[in-house]
Amino acid sequence: MLQLYFLSILCNGIIGYLFVYGDAYESESGEDGLRSSAFGGGFRLIIGIVSIITGFLKLLLPVRVPILGDLLPAAMGVIAGFMLLYGFYSDNGSRNGGTGKLDRIGSVLLQHRKPIGFVCMVVAALHFLVPRALFL
Repeated sequence: MLQLYFLSILCNGIIGYLFVYGDAYESESGEDGLRSSAFGGGFRLIIGIVSIITGFLKLLLPVRVPILGDLLPAAMGVIAGFMLLYGFYSDNGSRNGGTGKLDRIGSVLLQHRKPIGFVCMVVAALHFLVPRALFL
């Protein structure tokens, strides 16, 4: 489905941008309309949910080559979406110091959000430019 293809590129690009450049805008004190809403919790929650759903659907419904054709965009979508959801719930105090495996994985991933953001943007750009390539 081409809709999932476009949605995957869009979600990976937006999440990559949020991870790489999100800290720069969170420290500013002025309310700047689109910037403040784009880096707010509600937007991150929605993009995270859409990214996870899109990633799973891309694994089930690949565009050209079964499974391998959409492996990287789908995997990055699921991982980055999980990171956004984990960050949202940990910022809002819903996680009270849990020591489970999911908490450890989420905190380790959030420590490396800038490199993961760069990878998300590169995967989105390559997936857009070379749609029929294997693993993209």
